Amino acid sequence: MTHAEHAPGHYPDHYYVPHQSYWPIVASISLFVLMFGGATLLNGGGSTLLLVGLTLILITIFGWFGTVIRESEKKMYSDQLDRSFRWGMAWFIFSEVMFFAAFFGALFYARAYSVPWLGGESDHAVMTHGMLWPKFEAVWPTNGPGEVGGFFAPMHAWGLPAINTLILLSSGVTITWAHWGLVEGNRPQLIKGLAATVALGFLFLFLQAVEYHEAYKELHLTLGSGIYGSTFFMLTGFHGLHVTIGAIILTVILFRSMAGHFTLQRHFAFEAAAWYWHFVDVVWLGLFIFVYWM
Repeated sequence: MTHAEHAPGHYPDHYYVPHQSYWPIVASISLFVLMFGGATLLNGGGSTLLLVGLTLILITIFGWFGTVIRESEKKMYSDQLDRSFRWGMAWFIFSEVMFFAAFFGALFYARAYSVPWLGGESDHAVMTHGMLWPKFEAVWPTNGPGEVGGFFAPMHAWGLPAINTLILLSSGVTITWAHWGLVEGNRPQLIKGLAATVALGFLFLFLQAVEYHEAYKELHLTLGSGIYGSTFFMLTGFHGLHVTIGAIILTVILFRSMAGHFTLQRHFAFEAAAWYWHFVDVVWLGLFIFVYWM
């Protein structure tokens, strides 16, 4: 009798070792096709391979996570494996913190060092300023020396960005309310809280798209607008990608909750999604302060 055939709970301190799976090799092939398709597109080729790679990635995610969900619902996972999942998610979020720390670090370096040096505000940069860019003033936002970024208007904080801040902060409240419902065994509250969080997440993305349209068409702020434009779109764009991923994950969690999944004792998937969502909330606060406001 294999471990997978044991009744649930017989070995609470043992790892569940799954049978052989084809999903890892499918994922490897999918990633290769995706990267090769992206390189082909960047070098003037068509987008067919890229679309095929994206399709394969989606199939892999749907199939592999579907297998994990079925195993979880059959109670094949022990408490020890649940702890491993939590540690894995914690380290993943830590890696994401470092990911955004690098981007915030680039913004800090540009504002605190590069731009002032080009403006001659350092003893070590007098020659650089005087010989190369004598007319450059160290102000922020900047379109760079020689106005290489063209003319643009900066994105102000007290418009759509402020509204989006309220939306994300509200979504943090609704996901916490949903968690309370799960802990208290109140499934209707769980579902309502998740539905509200998903709706707020997609509303945020819609307003972010409106903001980007306004930036390009009305403010003439583009990715090529000097160091300000590149850091603005780099930080907000990657955050928007993470919000998109988080909203999709929460949608799956919502459907699972409606299907009767998750109990007080076993709901790691919900907690992982909630951790991730709180993480994107905190990152947005940093963006609002350091990119839009200051």
